Formats: sequence, C-alpha cells, structure tokens
Amino acid sequence: MVRLPLTPAEVERGQRLGALLRHARGDRSMLQTALDAGVSPETLRKIESGRVATPAFPTIAAIADVLNLSLDLVWAEINQTAPAREQLAS
Repeated sequence: MVRLPLTPAEVERGQRLGALLRHARGDRSMLQTALDAGVSPETLRKIESGRVATPAFPTIAAIADVLNLSLDLVWAEINQTAPAREQLAS
C-alpha cells in the first residue's frame, strides 16, 4: 500500500495537535503519559513534534483521555475554532 504525501493542511493540523497535547501534558512526564495511554513514548514524542501528523483515532482518544481532554475540544482545536482555544485557556 502506497501512502500519499500529506497535504500542507494535514501537516498544519498535526502541528496543532502536537502543540495541544504538549500544552495539556504540562509538567507531566512524556513517559508516564504514554504509558498511561497505552502508547509508546516514541509514538507520543512523534505526535507532539508533528512528525506523525495523522495518528490513528484510538491513539488520540487514549492520549486525550489520560490528559482529560474531550475529543470535541481536540477536534475543535486542530481545526482552529475559537471556542476550543477559549476553553483550553480557562
């Protein structure tokens, strides 16, 4: 199976997702967050750095759950809607 190159929009969404997760993780260790979510630390590192711009839904759902982020918030943030940024800031 050949994977098509990511579009610039997909790359940008991946970068926003990574930034959101890094911000939500705060001072919590990457290792503990990854272990609690059931993903490898390398996977979390790649997502947070934007190197994996389109991670699998179950991976994001598990990480969001550990970080107490609603999937609605994650979706809104990576698609750049104002309510998500306001909710995250509060």
